Amino acid sequence: MDKTKAKAAALARRQRRVRGKVSGSAERPRLRVTRSNAHIYAQIIDDGSGRTVAAASTLDAELKGALKSGSNSDAAKAVGELVARRAIEAGITQVVFDRGGRLYHGRVKSLAEGARGAGLTF
Repeated sequence: MDKTKAKAAALARRQRRVRGKVSGSAERPRLRVTRSNAHIYAQIIDDGSGRTVAAASTLDAELKGALKSGSNSDAAKAVGELVARRAIEAGITQVVFDRGGRLYHGRVKSLAEGARGAGLTF
């Protein structure tokens, strides 16, 4: 197995392990973070009904023009603040955090801190 496939397999294992422990409910949905090399995405998901309550990303029209880059910590913090605002508008104040198998460091941490700063509790 080459390095790329091994890294992808390791990430998939970590994602499965995190999802085995973290589940969102109607009262406390799951804040899911996904990142690529160029962008970062956040969704608030109610796993009971299988629906997305709120979402934001660096590709949103609201953020796209204001951000210098979609792949840095400042952009991640802005996405965290935006998804928190949208969640609060939808009546959600508490969530469980799903880092998606990524380390709680860098852009993932910045998104979480932005969401906490905007009023989400987790």
